[in-house]
Order: sequence, then C-alpha cells, then structure tokens
Amino acid sequence: MTPAPILVVIGVSGAGKTTVGEAIAARLGWAFVDGDDLQPAANIAKMRGGTPLTDADRSPWLAAIGAWIHARAPEPGVVACSALKRAYRDALRAGRPQVRIVYLRGSKAEIAERLAHRAGHFWPARLLDSQFADLEEPGPDENAIVVDIAETPEAVAKLVIDRLS
Repeated sequence: MTPAPILVVIGVSGAGKTTVGEAIAARLGWAFVDGDDLQPAANIAKMRGGTPLTDADRSPWLAAIGAWIHARAPEPGVVACSALKRAYRDALRAGRPQVRIVYLRGSKAEIAERLAHRAGHFWPARLLDSQFADLEEPGPDENAIVVDIAETPEAVAKLVIDRLS
C-alpha cells in the first residue's frame, strides 16, 4: 500500500509557501503545518536579528519537520518550509516515499517586491540575498512540481493540485 502523500512546499521567503500550502490543504481537506512553527526559538531570534541560518542551525528544524511527516502517516498533509538545498530535501524525503516536493519559483525582483509589502513576519527582507545564494532548484530527478508564483496563490494551489498524480 502506498502511503498518503505529504507535500513539502518549498521556496525562498516571500514565495508564498504558507499561503499556497494552506490553500492546497484546505482544498484537499489535508492537515497543514507551517515549518516556521517548528523552528527552534534560537533560530527565529537569529533570523529576526538579520543573521542567516547555517546548516547546523537548520538541522534540528529539519528533524522536527521530518518528525511531523512521520507522525502524519498514514494521513496526507502539507508542510511549508524553505528546504532551499538539495541536502535538506533529501533529508526530508529519506525513507519517506510519500513526500512530494512543490517548488514555488519566482525571480529575486518579484520576491523582493512581495517582501516590501509583508508585515508582521519575523524574517527580515535583508536576508533575501542569502536565500537566493543557498537556493538549489530541484533537479529533474527530484520529480518536483514546479510552479511559477506570478499567478494568485489560489491559482498556484489549483495548478499544484492539478499536477498531483
């Protein structure tokens, strides 16, 4: 029996991971978690202070997301997290065939424009360059669903759902 799918919605900060992930989960009746809610407090403080996270900083966060995925089985779900590097995505998929990556792709200019209008989030826009520096777009072998963020979040969610197979 194939496990129920878990979608991991990835991209740089400001790509719309939470908004799109929530829309997908709502349309499908699946559970949703924002990866930011699983970040250790020290990581949030570091980012709030304008310091990019290191791989070592991200390790417990990725473990927490992996634990959420594991706890979901056998139910479907959606998690929003940056997972910018291939190694992070590999860690989330390891031993979890139900994980499917959804990559929200946007240009740096498009993301910067969104961040300029975002209020109430701990993540400062000045860290955007570090996100794009870390970004390793999913390769063909990752079988990711890649969606351009130029559409509305609702349209992006519909595109993702239409591409699920």
